[in-house]
Amino acid sequence: MLAGVGGKLVADGNVAEKVKTQKKIIRDFLAGENGRQKVETWLPRWMKFPAESYTSRGGFRTADQWAQVQPLFARE
Repeated sequence: MLAGVGGKLVADGNVAEKVKTQKKIIRDFLAGENGRQKVETWLPRWMKFPAESYTSRGGFRTADQWAQVQPLFARE
């Protein structure tokens, strides 16, 4: 999530930080506080349409079901 909101550089620089700190950084980006550039249109992958999973192993039912029916919506 941190990479999605703040970018790879921010995520890599804070990979060893506690989850509490990482969550604070995400909140700062979403609110535009503490010197962080505000991110306006970010959504977690599971809330996007179509829903996406964070890993390739599957297990997120909505994303898995979309992957099964997605070929039916292909444009001709």
